[in-house]
Amino acid sequence: MAAIGRFQKGEDIFHAKIVDGELFRLHGDVFGSPTFDKKPTPFKGLRTLTPVAPSKVIAVGLNYADHARESGKPLPKEPLIWFKAPTSLIPDGAKIEIPFPDHRTDFEAELTIVIGRRARNVTPAAAARYIFGYTAAQDISDRTIQNAESQWARAKSFDTFTPLGPYVETKIDPHNLSIQLFQNGQLRQNSNTNQLIFNCHQLVSFISTNLTLLPGDIILTGTPSGVGPIVSGDRMEVRIQGLAPLVNAVK
Repeated sequence: MAAIGRFQKGEDIFHAKIVDGELFRLHGDVFGSPTFDKKPTPFKGLRTLTPVAPSKVIAVGLNYADHARESGKPLPKEPLIWFKAPTSLIPDGAKIEIPFPDHRTDFEAELTIVIGRRARNVTPAAAARYIFGYTAAQDISDRTIQNAESQWARAKSFDTFTPLGPYVETKIDPHNLSIQLFQNGQLRQNSNTNQLIFNCHQLVSFISTNLTLLPGDIILTGTPSGVGPIVSGDRMEVRIQGLAPLVNAVK
């Protein structure tokens, strides 16, 4: 497998492999040993969904040193995690909605881990075997609420606050990828995953020692420096090396 997407036509929801711009429908368990159609399915008439429907959306905070500095917070000694509501997920092309226009609401581009196997007490050395692949996400954050509360879940879990996708790339090394965010064509975030304080394998290990990860669960690995506010009319694009771009407008 390589790039895997999730699509809908009418009431039919299915996964498919994307190869050279063509879509080949998947049969069976996407996390097991699926088969694929030999003939491509036309994209026309299909709706692109988030590539997975996770039971858990786990976010990691302050995982780039430069972002910790711009936030005025010390470097964490172990991963700082919290949950985002799965109802906050939207696919590529959907609109980010700002519930309180008078609040400051920020963008955050993030490489995202997709779990492929049930994981509990996994070591960093074994973590790769439990990862299905990687995709792009944004962790949209209402800073007014976040700065007023000790818990971050509400500020980051409004509907539409987790754009995800468009596809999961199953054959990629996550440890040296450029990560960028463009706002209306202007480069706002520009870093590399080699700057992560806790890398992807360490995150899967740490989180799996505290809770069970299930196939399809996702881990947002943190955002680099350069976060800033969004306003209605913005066009946001996350570009991570080796992944299809994630593009969402704001209203």
